[in-house]
Amino acid sequence: MFGPSTDQSSKPQFYSWGRYPRLVADVVSLNWSSDFPPPAPSATPMLPVGLGRSYGDCCLLDRGTLLSTRGMTRLVNFSPETGVLRCEGGISLGEILDFAVPRGWFLPVTPGTKYVTVGGAIANDIHGKNHHVAGTFGCHVPRFELARSDHTRMECSPSENAEWYRATIGGLGLTGLITWAEVKLRPIVSRKINYRSIKFNGIDEFVELSRASSSVECTVAWIDCISRGRNFARGIFMLGEHSTVPEKLTAPSKRSLTVPIAMPAMLLNRFTVGALNSLYYHKQLSREKNTIIDYEPFFYPLDRLGQWNRIYGREGLLQFQCVLPMNDDLRGITEILRTITASGLASFLAVIKVFGNKQSPGIMSFPRPGITLALDFPVRGDSTFAVLDRLSAITLDCRGGMYPAKDASMTSTQFQAFYPQWRDFSRFIDPSFSSAFWQRVTANA
Repeated sequence: MFGPSTDQSSKPQFYSWGRYPRLVADVVSLNWSSDFPPPAPSATPMLPVGLGRSYGDCCLLDRGTLLSTRGMTRLVNFSPETGVLRCEGGISLGEILDFAVPRGWFLPVTPGTKYVTVGGAIANDIHGKNHHVAGTFGCHVPRFELARSDHTRMECSPSENAEWYRATIGGLGLTGLITWAEVKLRPIVSRKINYRSIKFNGIDEFVELSRASSSVECTVAWIDCISRGRNFARGIFMLGEHSTVPEKLTAPSKRSLTVPIAMPAMLLNRFTVGALNSLYYHKQLSREKNTIIDYEPFFYPLDRLGQWNRIYGREGLLQFQCVLPMNDDLRGITEILRTITASGLASFLAVIKVFGNKQSPGIMSFPRPGITLALDFPVRGDSTFAVLDRLSAITLDCRGGMYPAKDASMTSTQFQAFYPQWRDFSRFIDPSFSSAFWQRVTANA
């Protein structure tokens, strides 16, 4: 959940999961769809926000009004024949799993946390370990209702208000409020995942494993972004598929531990993270391992540790996620990895994956065919932002893209090059809506 802190003004500060930046805002809670628009028109821009699990400022609005949707968590209808669930936009993916898993259903696409609202999942068109076979979350949303600040409401689907449907999926919450949405779930017979992990050494071997595993349901890899020399770009490639052996299905477990306070920043440095990376890589003794695990540690390894973002210290963290075309020479991704290792910035939570060719219906959706790399950096002043700017420049030079939901530093020039369709998209923005991200990346327009 995005967390309030206090400053010397009368208004609270809010921050996203990265805990950077911290911006001042008012908050209006929406408990019913009829609560929007608010009876008293806001004198400042508005923005819907759910659990605030975006890393940067796309879910923040400085000196504006945040519309909290966490009161809108109702299940409206479910068809066991088709698997289509209709729910309000403020419900979380975890709350859907509480309902769906015991009944033999699962999310069609999920990110690395279940603490994301359906509205946020659509607005950021989230992706997961199965992108190469299932595409983005928006590919599995047949219909939703969009409420605008002028009191108009429209049902949006590929055949009805289709332009609004395409603009809202991946539209960063700027086109209006998603009051309810339909999500097409997928059937399961077990909580278990058939899991396989393979050590690799170098980006070429990662690509070979990805190509050889293109028919496997879920693939992702952890990559060491600290080690150099013969250990450069080593990692563990992970594959998973839902078990087809029937078992009794039970509700998901609850989180058990929480990081109580922001940890001292000095704990995360090149040496400590390097030691953790070596321990993680070598804990698997053999090159290849096959086992069966529950779906929660496979899809949500960090969710059992509440407020894990506090590990990065009081100043917070910055996440960088890019996608680069998968050229034969792999120059771009290699240059990015070498820049990270040379920087000395510590990043343990680094994942790499190959996106597939399935196109999202969203105008502004991030995933596109290529290699995507995502990693966290603790905020260390100007040096951190200088490295991120260098990584963004490499991404731009390679004609790649960056993910707005993970960004707090992209320049307007970079964003507009990554998303040349942004001007076409902007005509769908609700005139009463904005975000700190949108203001930043369109500042020179």
